[in-house]
Amino acid sequence: MLGLMQEWPLLCHKLIDHAERQHGSREVVSRSIEGPIVRTTFAEIHHRALKVAQRLERDGFGLGDRIATLAWNTARHIEAWYGIMGIGAIYHTLNPRLFPEQIAWIMNNAEDKAIFVDLTFVPLLEKIAGAVRSLRRVIVLTDRAHMPQTSLANAVAYEEWLAEADGAFAWKVFDENTAAGMCYTSGTTGDPKGVLYSHRSNVLHAMMAAMPDAMGLSTRDVALPVVPMFHANAWGLGQSGPMIGAKLVMPGCKMDGASIYELLDTEKVTFSAAVPTVWMMLLQYLEETGKKLPYLKKVVIGGASCPRAITAKFQDDYDVQVVHAWGMTEMSPLGTLCTLKPQYEALTGEARLDVQGKQGFPPFGVEMKVTDDDNNALPWDGKTFGHLKVRGPAVARAYYGGAGAEQFDADGWFDTGDVAHIDASGYMQITDRAKDVIKSGGEWISTIDLENLAVGHPDVAEAAAIGIPHSKWGERPLLVVVSKPGRAPSKGDILTFMSGKVAKWWMPDDVAFVGEIPHTATGKIQKTSLRAQFKDYRLPTD
Repeated sequence: MLGLMQEWPLLCHKLIDHAERQHGSREVVSRSIEGPIVRTTFAEIHHRALKVAQRLERDGFGLGDRIATLAWNTARHIEAWYGIMGIGAIYHTLNPRLFPEQIAWIMNNAEDKAIFVDLTFVPLLEKIAGAVRSLRRVIVLTDRAHMPQTSLANAVAYEEWLAEADGAFAWKVFDENTAAGMCYTSGTTGDPKGVLYSHRSNVLHAMMAAMPDAMGLSTRDVALPVVPMFHANAWGLGQSGPMIGAKLVMPGCKMDGASIYELLDTEKVTFSAAVPTVWMMLLQYLEETGKKLPYLKKVVIGGASCPRAITAKFQDDYDVQVVHAWGMTEMSPLGTLCTLKPQYEALTGEARLDVQGKQGFPPFGVEMKVTDDDNNALPWDGKTFGHLKVRGPAVARAYYGGAGAEQFDADGWFDTGDVAHIDASGYMQITDRAKDVIKSGGEWISTIDLENLAVGHPDVAEAAAIGIPHSKWGERPLLVVVSKPGRAPSKGDILTFMSGKVAKWWMPDDVAFVGEIPHTATGKIQKTSLRAQFKDYRLPTD
């Protein structure tokens, strides 16, 4: 017997419809690419998204067409997203931090037919557009007055293009499993792989993201998504924000400490989300200026492991709650968030930070396990670590085009490539990427633990640990350190600071100081480049 409930497909345009009806006057504030702060509302975004959909259909685009975006976080980008999805086309966020050749490869692989591009990236697109065989329309996200001279064929200013529509348009109706969005992995090893989100998965993920023990957003919040929309849907904030009616503050292309602080202060932001490097820049700015954070209540930190020092600084000096999070493009992207269960709520000081250093527990809709090399499930004891595997309604079941099939098994589990352990309370902690873990004497050493500990030193700006070949132990850790400006810590200073805080056999055999550590296009430390840089390095212990 089937239930007698209404058929109500989970389609993404229902999110912006709800925002217009229930939160139509709620502001969306953008630092525009042209410079000024621009204010609009969910009602106006809804109307303009309908015009985008109407205009795209008039240009001959429709169900299943891939429409790329090469843009920062602005209201225009949100309008484009919902307009694209509203005709059954697929938004395809491109990461401008990839190499131009990679972006061209991705666009060809996805067969993008049109692109919305910010002024910042017009020169980049000019270099590669000729190599993208399917591209037939370029919409520059600006007005006629700021439209640059360009060699791009079929290029038009967004506002001029949009003015040709009146918004008298009805969203298309289709199955909720229809593809809605597309995002490619960073491609640090091999070619990037495409993740294809559905309307259903995006809506479910938006609901998961807003839960109290996830991001915990409400209509009373003012949210600043610093994490770019091209990083896995801005961690769902482009959908959960309109769904619950939070005021959105979009940072555009300026993500330095001073610019982020200006928005936090002038717009009275209560919630924000970004990778650790952004918060390092903000905290450094606050330290230099003596400014405070009177309105900010909560920050979600993910994309890389959050150093303990950042959590402590936010909470002790600025009374801001830190939620450590983990996820992947393949997970839409949220996997776990570290809020405190009742048994941990009364903890203070170092004991509280011990728990907050973990990546947290999953919201409903994400299942996870750790396994050994033979796929046997390992105990949840907080010590035994293995391969982290996940499944759920917003987790990929395959890559676009069938690449990477070995990461998906017959029972629906996706192998994340991370090494982790889970404790008895269900809290997961990443100890490494499988390809980055240091194997010393047959035992594993967590590079993440070493890096987070080193960054706690007051003179260290950033640190990375890599395995260096060793004739006796197979591999031993080398700690690569970037010092803070004007500081010059010694190897002895760093090792003395770390001593006693990790197992003795985990301690780095040496410390190398560099001016810069290479990063991937998504802001993670690029261990492959670092290992290549130190491939001939000889440890003093060998």
